[in-house]
Amino acid sequence: MLAIFKKGLVDLPKELQSTASSDKKPKFPEEISRDFNNSQPSVDALSIGFGDVAFLSYFPSKGPLLHHQRLFCSMDDMCCIFLGSLDNLCGLLKQYGLAKGTNEPMFVIEAYRTLRDRGPYPADQVLKDLDGSFGFVVYDRHAGTVFAALGADERVQLFWGIAADGSAVVSDNLDVIKASCAKSFAPFPAGCMFHSEVGLMSYEHPKNKLKAVPRVDSEGAMCGANFKVDVSSKKKSMPRVGSEANWALSGP
Repeated sequence: MLAIFKKGLVDLPKELQSTASSDKKPKFPEEISRDFNNSQPSVDALSIGFGDVAFLSYFPSKGPLLHHQRLFCSMDDMCCIFLGSLDNLCGLLKQYGLAKGTNEPMFVIEAYRTLRDRGPYPADQVLKDLDGSFGFVVYDRHAGTVFAALGADERVQLFWGIAADGSAVVSDNLDVIKASCAKSFAPFPAGCMFHSEVGLMSYEHPKNKLKAVPRVDSEGAMCGANFKVDVSSKKKSMPRVGSEANWALSGP
């Protein structure tokens, strides 16, 4: 899968930007999307462009392993690409009052909608309730926001990086990220979530800050940083007031 979001809609952590010189240069979004689609021809392929703001491309997975599963859903101006599977999906559907035929990306959109509109629980608690191996990217076209998360068991992988024009690039294919972003990329941190208006945080340890850890590749070049939970650093808890009191994605 591939997701590209224009700089300004999504501003990735500055630590993902590599300052190392390289013969390989980052590509622009148009070239990234074209190369990705050309590399994996399939009658089942789905690509959606939203002007120059966002681009989503998805190829169904092949094989019996559920943690390699890729699913897509679009409803009410929200799109979700989901990787993996949820072991407790049936229980979650009952909890949220959703129909039995609801699959993982449909559930994620409904859970996201609940967080966005009503916020009865903090986002980290919602994600902690998900059992299984998973990763997902949600694009909310109406709100102009992006929400992504990756499960803690590391059986599903996501990578993110920065294109030539500063756009955010997300994919489950490491080769695609390397070719698209040169040295300015890193694995998306397991057990974490990213919201375009809030930033990156650990949903497993929501009271702890994340720290950027420098990363050097096999050629000795500095690449985009990894992010780890800083066990010695705590966030200051501030009560939300007014309209922000219902914005569960704002974090603690």
